[in-house]
Parts: sequence; structure tokens; C-alpha cells
Amino acid sequence: MSASAVAKKVQSPTDTGAISGERLRSFVKRIEKLEEDKAAVGEDLGEVYGEAKSMGFDTKIIRQIVRIRKIELEKRREQEELLELYKSALGMDD
Repeated sequence: MSASAVAKKVQSPTDTGAISGERLRSFVKRIEKLEEDKAAVGEDLGEVYGEAKSMGFDTKIIRQIVRIRKIELEKRREQEELLELYKSALGMDD
């Protein structure tokens, strides 16, 4: 797709054939702000996991728990039953 075709595709009804620099700048600034926020949240999460680790908790298991808690109860039960079935088929019974 040519640059002029792209420009026509992204233009707003009030633009005259060119990309609105101000609108594009606004999107870029919003994305940059969200990226900064995401990085800050990542640092905060790292600190919390570090604190948990320093208190003797296994952070790998905590991450698993967090992931599991996001899954709906019924879906989680189905996954656990299937896991047990597979383990049994492989002779990994407890």
C-alpha cells in the first residue's frame, strides 16, 4: 500500500488528504504514557515478589497461584481434572 493510500485511509473527515499530525502526536503520547505506567507497575510487581521471596515464599508458586486465580472456578476444575487424568495415564499417580 502506498504512502498516499495509507494517508487517505487514516485521515479524518476534517482532514484534507494528509495525516493529522496533532491526532497522531496525541496517540503517540498516550501510548508512551501507558508504556511508562506499565514499566512502573512491572517494577512494583518485582518489588512485591522480592519481598515475598525475602520472607521465604517461593515466587514461582506465587506466580502460579496468581495465574490460577484468574481462571473461572469451573474452567479451573476442568483443567485440574484433565491434568489428573493425564498424570494417571503416564503413571504419575500420587
